[in-house]
Amino acid sequence: MFSKSKINEPGPKAPDAAPVADTSKPAGTSTDYKSAAPKAKPPASVLSSDLTIKGNLKTTGDIQIEGQVEGDIRAHLLTVGEGATVKGEVVADDVVVNGRIIGRVRGLKVRLTSTARVEGDIIHKTIAIESGAHFEGSVQRQDDPLSTTGAAKPKMPVMDEEPSKS
Repeated sequence: MFSKSKINEPGPKAPDAAPVADTSKPAGTSTDYKSAAPKAKPPASVLSSDLTIKGNLKTTGDIQIEGQVEGDIRAHLLTVGEGATVKGEVVADDVVVNGRIIGRVRGLKVRLTSTARVEGDIIHKTIAIESGAHFEGSVQRQDDPLSTTGAAKPKMPVMDEEPSKS
C-alpha cells in the first residue's frame, strides 16, 4: 500500500573529476566562503532619562534622547522623548520631537508631535506639526537643509558710521 520513497536518499556517486583551476579570480582568493552579508543598521543609541550630557553628540546612526543634552547634536535619526530637553542645534536627516528643543533644528524630515515644545528656528525639506505642539520661531523650507551654507541668515551690509574725509 505504501512504499518508501527514494527522493531523500543519495543517488549513485558521480565519477570524481580532476579539479579544474579557476582562472577568473586572482590567486589566493577563496570561493569557499559566502559573500559578506550586508551590514546591519546599528541599533539606536538611547540616552536614558537620568542622564545629563554637556557637550556635542555626533553619529551617523540613530539617537533617542530621554534625558538632558546641552550641546549640538548631529545624527541620522534623532528622536527627542517626551521628558527630554535639548539645548543646542539639532541637525539630522529625520527629527522627531516629542519633548523640548531650545535651539535651531535642521532636518530633511522634521516632525513635531502633540507633546513637542520647540523654541528656535526650523529649517527643513518637509515638516509635520501635530495639533497641540508648541513652537516659537521661524520655519524655512530648503532643498538641502543639512548644508551649513544655506542655513545661515544673510548678513546686512555694514555701513560706515561716517565717511572718511581725505
